[in-house]
Amino acid sequence: MTPIPETHVLLTGGAGFIGSHLVDGLLARPATRVTVLDKLTYAGARENLAAHDEDPRFAFVHGDVAESAVVMPLVATADHVIHAAAETHVDRSIEGAAPFIATNVTGTHVLLDACRRTGTAMLMVSTDEVYGENAPGGPGFVEGAPMRPRSPYAASKAAAELLCGAWFATYGSVVTVVRGTNAFGPRQFPEKVIPVYTLAALEGRELPVYGRGEQRREWLFVTDWVAGCLAAMERGAPGAVYNIGAGRELPNLELARRICGLTGADEALVTFVADRAGHDFRYGIDASKLEALGWSPRRSFEDALAETVAWYRDHRDWVRARLAGAGTAG
Repeated sequence: MTPIPETHVLLTGGAGFIGSHLVDGLLARPATRVTVLDKLTYAGARENLAAHDEDPRFAFVHGDVAESAVVMPLVATADHVIHAAAETHVDRSIEGAAPFIATNVTGTHVLLDACRRTGTAMLMVSTDEVYGENAPGGPGFVEGAPMRPRSPYAASKAAAELLCGAWFATYGSVVTVVRGTNAFGPRQFPEKVIPVYTLAALEGRELPVYGRGEQRREWLFVTDWVAGCLAAMERGAPGAVYNIGAGRELPNLELARRICGLTGADEALVTFVADRAGHDFRYGIDASKLEALGWSPRRSFEDALAETVAWYRDHRDWVRARLAGAGTAG
């Protein structure tokens, strides 16, 4: 039998939520080595990768994706780059967009330039938020739909995608983009909505729901999200974009009530707060192009949400450490 050739993947942002689950998925493949480059900002935790510290196929580099001197030698040794490093929280982007431009735009440019010089293939991890707001009840966005971002975060990711398209068209760079729906699961930073609702419910605090809670979001468990990302890396076409979706769509108010049910919290804790500026009502994407590559979700929303809530119940120390690192009272 011909041995499977070893593959070395450079993963930026690998200490974050999706990034650390990507490490899990990659290292589940015996012939894969992974090097993580992460700046370890508030949303990235070295602890998220502790399970792999004794694995000789895993290496960690503390550094900034926007610094060419750090990035170039790492890209030169890799067979593939997965660019998952990003500032991602919409509320933080509204308060101050500069870090989002630095990491999401400048960082992407630095990686693209390194990949162009070395001929290394790159997968860019983007978001369905680049499409902007979708119509209630309308069909999901397909990859050819125009990008109409409505938040500084979404605009920074759209700009990064445009750079990817330009590098493919101008230089022939081997670059593919995935636009993911909302992922959820263990190790998600506590500022995101499912951890926010879960921790509030577990602690008997009010669950803050924006506006009237009618905004709809699609949710996909993180292991299914990662499997879609890796399918695009391995079987996607250079220059192409793939939506990662096919999760469960529901209003934010229903999500809060489901989490109350799972924690045994009183639904009276659900509290409506002032809506976010420029809050998109719905995204909604069509993932049939990725499904044509042989990918499909495996986990039911109900089971995955219950598993996620239980994880946060059992990992309060992890939560406190993340909030302390963000300078947030825990």
